[in-house]
Amino acid sequence: MNQENFRAYRIHNDDNGYHAGMASLGLEQLSEGEVVIRALWSSVNFKDALAGTGKGKILRRFPLNGGIDVAGHVLRSDDPAFKEGDAVLCTGSGLSETRDGGYSEIVRLPAKWTIPLPDGLDLREAMILGTAGFTAGLGLFKMLENRQQPDMGPIAITGATGGVGMLGVDMFTQAGFEVHAISGKTDHFDDLHQLGASQCLDRRHLEFSGKPMESVRFGGAFDCVGGDYLAGLLACTQAYGNVASCGLAASADLPTTVMPFIIRGVNLLGVASAGTARDIREQVWKHLADDWKPAHLDRICTNQVGMKDLGSVFQRMMSGDSYGRTLVQVASDA
Repeated sequence: MNQENFRAYRIHNDDNGYHAGMASLGLEQLSEGEVVIRALWSSVNFKDALAGTGKGKILRRFPLNGGIDVAGHVLRSDDPAFKEGDAVLCTGSGLSETRDGGYSEIVRLPAKWTIPLPDGLDLREAMILGTAGFTAGLGLFKMLENRQQPDMGPIAITGATGGVGMLGVDMFTQAGFEVHAISGKTDHFDDLHQLGASQCLDRRHLEFSGKPMESVRFGGAFDCVGGDYLAGLLACTQAYGNVASCGLAASADLPTTVMPFIIRGVNLLGVASAGTARDIREQVWKHLADDWKPAHLDRICTNQVGMKDLGSVFQRMMSGDSYGRTLVQVASDA
């Protein structure tokens, strides 16, 4: 591959409307950055589907290469912290939002957001995790930081058959928690049990009264869907338990009251992975490579595609017809 002429999946919004597809680029067309890498792997997140289809206002400028995750080897660096051949990764941090993302054979990254691949992970595993795994890990990190303990009761995980949810089920189990997985895709309950869930609950039969407070059912929760589910989880969480919110697959609304907070001391923790401080980012990735590393990454990775297939993957994800994690092979020889 010639560094002066490489492939990328580029997103445009111009006189021809909103469109995306494969393009041939030169290094000078990429966003500025101190670290130039040869990308091997990326992944598909819901945010990528929103960006690639134009269904969400993700990109702040055009054109940009898609992909909020990337992993590969350093080709050259103006920062002495990195040398040629180093294995590195980057998730979020403005990729496919304010700067060119990871769906590109060559990527230029800011050194401050480039993370050395931690011992215990290879580059492919790092991208099965990607933003989804980092988000689940950050949720676990914040809950533990706020004194969540396994003896407080089971952790409810909503959206459990999505990429974030599946990784969360495996990860919280690795960290010693009992997990109750909540999903409407009952045909995948056996898979969720294989990942470590002790119980699987059909979200369509999960009844919340709508009252400000309910009987305690969970020690805490990791919520990927928002709306009535998040409100219901807050109302039935153990005293001083934590509910980490990372998504809005059901709704961005939160129809709740202050009662769970001021009577039971329940904590609502926001999980926003994209701009996480570097020191926390490095801590979470070290855990993901070690004591929180999911035991079933190959089971969670349900699809592997090349960049040319991204359009169809985005459409399936936007229609709700997706399950698990989709890995993107950026380099043909990865």
